[in-house]
Amino acid sequence: MVIYCVGIDLGGTTIKAGIVDEDYRIVKSGAVPTVTDRGAQGLVGDMKELVSSLLEETGISMEEIASVGLGVPGTANKKTGVMEYANNLNMKDEPLIPLLKRYFKKPVSFTNDANAAAWGEYLAGCGKGYASMVMVTLGTGIGGGMILDGKLYEGCNFAAGEFGHFVIQYDGEICNCGRRGCFETYASATGLRRMALKAMKEEEGRRSLLWSLCGQDEDKVDGQKIFEAARRGDLTAESVVERYLYYLSVGITDIINIFQPEVLCIGGGVSRAKDQLLEPLKRLVDQQVYTRDSAVKTEIVIASLGNDAGIIGAAMLDD
Repeated sequence: MVIYCVGIDLGGTTIKAGIVDEDYRIVKSGAVPTVTDRGAQGLVGDMKELVSSLLEETGISMEEIASVGLGVPGTANKKTGVMEYANNLNMKDEPLIPLLKRYFKKPVSFTNDANAAAWGEYLAGCGKGYASMVMVTLGTGIGGGMILDGKLYEGCNFAAGEFGHFVIQYDGEICNCGRRGCFETYASATGLRRMALKAMKEEEGRRSLLWSLCGQDEDKVDGQKIFEAARRGDLTAESVVERYLYYLSVGITDIINIFQPEVLCIGGGVSRAKDQLLEPLKRLVDQQVYTRDSAVKTEIVIASLGNDAGIIGAAMLDD
């Protein structure tokens, strides 16, 4: 009998879930909106309904499910089963795991959503075959996960991997964590957009192609349009991308200097720029990294699983 696992990815706007087979393939997936006003009880009830619908659609029985895994946008305390804090959900100290166990009556594990995505990429994506991997996700903020000697590293309080919150610019822009000059403030999609909007309002920027691409509506400026304008030779966008890549390279270099993983995987929305992001980033890191003259260097790659990484990684959690 084929054994399956269930992976659930709790996000700020949607709950995604999938049934994953032994070869890390998603057999069926689906999503529902994230509704937080009913607390943990409501969230877990929605997860149960979503998973039940996937099982019904595939004809897979609950007896064929070995375990359930969950990725959450916050600190997942594995000792207590409590999601201690999820700022994007405005939730604190929610007993998700006890409730999930009550609903599913199966072994249930959880971790931070960036850790789940990193674990998924390590098992079935760009980290497959390596002993060590670091993943950095470039989205609204910057998150990440670390696999060292084949094991997910989560820290003594399950909060490791907050790469967005080390400082790369002393006394720089204020970060939502309360510090100034955090990596996230400059190298996230939010940081990229902030730099572009500032440049667009300067004298040369008022003629930028970006205004046309966003329909003269600055609310529609995003990373995809910024990289597109740069690709088409827009000087304002080129300058913004060049500056953004420098900030990104500083943070990536620091991470490599600390961990020296075999591979560093870049995911998140900004990673959709692919080679336009990757190739100049690799050149900049090569110039700065401490091991620039080493015979063995960290390979920098783009994540390969997209939104599936979090589901696969959550499904395959083993504790």
